[in-house]
Amino acid sequence: MTIRLPGAAGGLREYVPRAEPLAVPAGAPLASRTVFSAAHVVADPRADVSPDSAAAVDWDATLAFRRHLWSHGLGVAEAMDTAQRGMGLDWSVAAELIRRSAAEARAEGGRIACGAGTDQLPGPASPDAVRAAYEEQLAVVEEAGAQPVLMASRALCAAAAGPEDYLSVYGRLLRQSAGPVVLHWLGPMFDPALAGYWGSQDLDKATETFLEIVAAHPDKVDGVKVSLLDARREVDLRRRLPRGVRCYTGDDFNYPELIAGDERGFSHALLGIFDPLGPLAARAVRALDTGDVRGFRELLDPTVELSRHLFESPTRFYKTGVVLLAWLAGHQTHFTMVGGLQSARSLPHLARAYELADGLGLFPDPALAEARMKNLLSLHGVNQ
Repeated sequence: MTIRLPGAAGGLREYVPRAEPLAVPAGAPLASRTVFSAAHVVADPRADVSPDSAAAVDWDATLAFRRHLWSHGLGVAEAMDTAQRGMGLDWSVAAELIRRSAAEARAEGGRIACGAGTDQLPGPASPDAVRAAYEEQLAVVEEAGAQPVLMASRALCAAAAGPEDYLSVYGRLLRQSAGPVVLHWLGPMFDPALAGYWGSQDLDKATETFLEIVAAHPDKVDGVKVSLLDARREVDLRRRLPRGVRCYTGDDFNYPELIAGDERGFSHALLGIFDPLGPLAARAVRALDTGDVRGFRELLDPTVELSRHLFESPTRFYKTGVVLLAWLAGHQTHFTMVGGLQSARSLPHLARAYELADGLGLFPDPALAEARMKNLLSLHGVNQ
């Protein structure tokens, strides 16, 4: 059997789908690295909503996907960028997502960290108002029993006069947090509104402010999550962290080498690409648990081409490919996203995502994935 896929240059090419999925047996809990998958949300396709309405979520399918990730030993990073936070998922729905997922984590014995930000603010705000918004969301996460991730704030980026405002806001938040948090540095490739975060467009200066905050509160910082797509910068920052503070890579371009590490250390992981790669990523980390770096790289290195494709510019639309793959893999019954974001990538882009994922053996039922991809292509006028 073959499938005809559209290419970026026009025209169609024939592709022969893989016959069998990659075997990913269950295994022991992950030991050598702390690994979070930033998980997507499943929209309710029957809800009568528009792109600017509050998100309608299929709660059963959304929570089932989190159980899938926990079953492979991965942690879940909830209500973060991959869940379309700020791109269709507003704070009211995000708060419900946090409460539901945290309760499910307790029932399943799964690890969970949840994003706390400032996206409930209706418009421009002072640094004090930004801090109050953070405090409100931090309280929701802590009351739910989840580990907080202090997400980068568009409002703070707009309001801050310089590094001192970041030092003040984050310092207050860390002093009052109930336990260690993860600090999140999301680069402008993921969200253009975050350009100049930490008070400077100069990344070297921004790094100094970031590290100053961590150094002042090492007992309140479990780790830092760095999403700059710059492996060298992450390694340099990682080596300067206080002892006991983890670096969670958010680099969806260079994650194998960063997680594998070097003689001076390694990164843990909090990654959107581990949503579609969950079982395979867990298998790879179990190889690391036995000291098998080569086996880890042999499993994970081939996935980078898919990840770089999904996260290509405009990077913030990577969620569309993530949800496509979840549908093709049978984790949900439809390819609909909150905010209508299923339209954010072209048909050739989606076709290539299918081809790369199938080649890796990511689909538990390759025939189902092929049939669904053919339906999508037919819907767009590409007859088989």
